[in-house]
Amino acid sequence: MTRHKFFQILGFVLTLLGSQAALSIDKLILPEMFQIRSKYAHLDPNGVVPEAALQRLIVYYDQVSSKLTNPYYASVMDFSPHSSKKRFHVIDMKSGQVFSYLAAHGKGSESSSTDDDGYANKFSNQPGSNASSLGFYRTGEVYQGANGTSLKLHGLEDTNSNAFSRAIVIHGADYVSQEAIKNTGRIGRSQGCPAFERRFTEGLIKTLRNGSLILGWFSR
Repeated sequence: MTRHKFFQILGFVLTLLGSQAALSIDKLILPEMFQIRSKYAHLDPNGVVPEAALQRLIVYYDQVSSKLTNPYYASVMDFSPHSSKKRFHVIDMKSGQVFSYLAAHGKGSESSSTDDDGYANKFSNQPGSNASSLGFYRTGEVYQGANGTSLKLHGLEDTNSNAFSRAIVIHGADYVSQEAIKNTGRIGRSQGCPAFERRFTEGLIKTLRNGSLILGWFSR
């Protein structure tokens, strides 16, 4: 093992020990933690996904992948960067490649409804909050709604357990575009849904539908 790899795995272990993730990390012993990180060492070779988010995703995915009906892709919605940045990261769990997209956060996730500065800084699971929620999601069925082809999401943690009843879904939106960034310096906001550029929505939904794992993440 190289010195770089050792410290990468060590950082993974230390992050897990301090994690609040809803999984049985306390039952893992150090050799198992090293083994898990090594098992997925091929993921994200260019370091696009925040390391702490990737680590949390890896451990949860390793525990539930056999139960997922779509284990081929896992994603991180990183709410930390400005909305003009590509911050929804889709990971091909076989090749390790990462594909990144623009994605909106809910207008309730900014300090006030009038801020609209492009940064999310608060999150909620409450109906009517219009905020984004953090935690793990499982994708569900595709349907045709007011925003066209959309993908249902099921929250798997206390922080997002109301996602389905709140109608938090993946969908396309005109306010998510390079043109919006050019005109305003940021993309628009949703009512809590991770909304995408329309030109990518159909393909993205086809890739993630029916049982893929998504982590809503924030760190600043």
